[in-house]
Amino acid sequence: MKRIKFEDQIVFENDNYVAINKPAGVASLHERLGEAESVIELAKKYNPDYQLCHRLDKETSGVLLISKHAKAYSHAAVSFEKRRVKKVYHAVADGIHKFENLEVDLPLITTRSGRSAVNKQKGKASKTIFNTIENFRHYSLIGCVPVSGRQHQIRIHLGSQNASIAADEIYGGKLPYLSKIKKNFTTNKTNEESPMISRFALHAYSLELEDMDGTPLSIVAEYPKDMAVFVKQLRRFDKV
Repeated sequence: MKRIKFEDQIVFENDNYVAINKPAGVASLHERLGEAESVIELAKKYNPDYQLCHRLDKETSGVLLISKHAKAYSHAAVSFEKRRVKKVYHAVADGIHKFENLEVDLPLITTRSGRSAVNKQKGKASKTIFNTIENFRHYSLIGCVPVSGRQHQIRIHLGSQNASIAADEIYGGKLPYLSKIKKNFTTNKTNEESPMISRFALHAYSLELEDMDGTPLSIVAEYPKDMAVFVKQLRRFDKV
């Protein structure tokens, strides 16, 4: 993966916080294996006082909030703990789904394999609210608001509604191919067709919270190239 510059990812900045549009494939925290730098390492090189206020899965792109000083970090930590932060994710799900403020409330545990699973006896309370943004013939663009913040929560909760995220093969999603939606599709016989997106199609689109002085903050991260191209292809070739 090519090296990324921290400053190139910044989508918001004030005296207390900076927010970046995290690229897919970059871990939030340091990984023992691999040479790729994590967001926290890149942030610390940019400014040693910076601290991550929350995390995103490695393959999830989108808004990631970073504090500039200790008091800002404490304020954000309390805001997340008290659920005063609203996060909205966009996901492309397999199938046609018409969700309108659908609440999925299924408790989750982390398994020994490092994945998550529904467990109604031992799981921690987990709730996500889903709203359909746009329907296509084979896919749906879904707005996802996690009320809690469990590992892989959105991915599992969507999967529980037969709406697994495209390319999320771990939780039931299928790789999306243009040949499935484009009429008279042809490919070079010597090359195997590549999927329209190669990582699960989940993007942290926006984040809302109050700043330390009570000022509302609303931060948006536009789709990265792979997600933008995927949605563009769906609108062109898979429209209803």
